[in-house]
Amino acid sequence: MFKKNKYRYQRKKGRNNHGKITSRHRGGGHLRLYRQIEFQKLKVSVLGIVQTIEYDPNRSAKIAGILYKDGSKIYRISPHNLKIGDSLLASPVAPLTVGNTLPLKNIPLGTNVFNIEPAPGRGGKFVRAAGTNALLMSKFGQWVTLRLPSSQIRFFSQYCWATIGQVSNINHCNKKLKKAGRSYWLGIRPKVRGSAKNSVDHPHGGGEGRTPIGRSHPVTPWGKPTLGKKTRRLKKYSDSLIIK
Repeated sequence: MFKKNKYRYQRKKGRNNHGKITSRHRGGGHLRLYRQIEFQKLKVSVLGIVQTIEYDPNRSAKIAGILYKDGSKIYRISPHNLKIGDSLLASPVAPLTVGNTLPLKNIPLGTNVFNIEPAPGRGGKFVRAAGTNALLMSKFGQWVTLRLPSSQIRFFSQYCWATIGQVSNINHCNKKLKKAGRSYWLGIRPKVRGSAKNSVDHPHGGGEGRTPIGRSHPVTPWGKPTLGKKTRRLKKYSDSLIIK
């Protein structure tokens, strides 16, 4: 029913546009079809009916196939407890039920939301992983305060849109892979500890037997500090929006 929303694509497998590996331990994996998810274009004030709830190999959450009254069909991230036959609506005056999308200024305090826009019109970027939700904590002026799944408390514009509820597939965090082969199906290749390599291959390598890494702090294969080194930019646009 939603075949036009699926298409084949070539995964990068950790390589850049020159074919060189820039992200290690990626590759292999089962073939996938990409499901076109609508994060950006909201069909405002058009009622949609849930036709399917499907597995998506490209993300941890389940996705819902929605048929709108104007005949269009799209995929959206499915909230927890959504059922086939439910109706969804994106509108400033939509009912406060699970799966409906509203501007943050129209959502009451204490509500759990997901798929949140970072700025008006940008489309949902925050809180899209399985089982996650953000808590709407306060409102003042043009701003709304949300507590994100990372426990970060952050400002969002009151004109940003968000979906009410919690992302589906809440038991995803309890899943066990059970064997190395299943990681390979997911496109994750084996990793080797630096201390198990030769000294020509890694700064931690070499030595007789199980020797320490021989440095005051762990480093990457290229000598840059790692494992605890903060890599966030010192001057990032969102610094002024983060409260805690």
